[in-house]
Amino acid sequence: MESDTAVRTWTTKNDQRVDQVLFGRSNAFLVSNSEGHILVDSGRGGSWDRLTQSIDRFVSDGSRLKALILTHCHFDHAENAAAVKERYGAQIVVHRSETKYLLNGENPPIHGTAAWNRLIVRLLSQYILSRSRYRSAAYDTLAGNRLDLTDWGFNGYILHTPGHSPGSLSVIIDDEIAIVGDAMFGVFRGSVLPPFALDLGLMTESWKRLLDTGCSIFLPAHGTKRGREVLQRQYDKYRSKRRT
Repeated sequence: MESDTAVRTWTTKNDQRVDQVLFGRSNAFLVSNSEGHILVDSGRGGSWDRLTQSIDRFVSDGSRLKALILTHCHFDHAENAAAVKERYGAQIVVHRSETKYLLNGENPPIHGTAAWNRLIVRLLSQYILSRSRYRSAAYDTLAGNRLDLTDWGFNGYILHTPGHSPGSLSVIIDDEIAIVGDAMFGVFRGSVLPPFALDLGLMTESWKRLLDTGCSIFLPAHGTKRGREVLQRQYDKYRSKRRT
């Protein structure tokens, strides 16, 4: 169920809550229950004040921010990671294939997913990514194919959903809500295809993994939520393209 408040909030049948704490160029989400909170992605450096103001609304009552899950290590998701760890004492969770990027403050490579941007990406991606280095951070927990959230007191798990980057992760809450990072894009109507992906075939397979979770709400890091219907249509479309 989604609330109509200024801060977008979704609540599962088990009363686990997801609040969108960053909006705009990059979204970030706070997952909460009676045990505490987990932050998914940390946003750009310029969003630090907005991020902390939003988080502090929820953690100032003595509850604790237990973890920061990075859906992947591009700068627009990880730029505040080190500062979040310092301020809140949150453990940083990252996929094992992207540890070198986080430790060095570097970005995984990108490729264009459509004809219009492939040339631009080939010409400019190295320049853009090299100019977008961020403060390095030390990780605490490594995710693989799947990592349960029970140790932090949450009914959910982290799922490896590669394609956009080698170690892209999604966070599944109560098999109802999936926070998907850049595994999906929520900007263009009727589409979930991100403009950038390292491997479109892997991304298509990850869409199937997300469908198999049974979730009905998918929250991307860019744009607005998507439902199962549009994800199923996109999966069928791009799976068919791979077979032709």
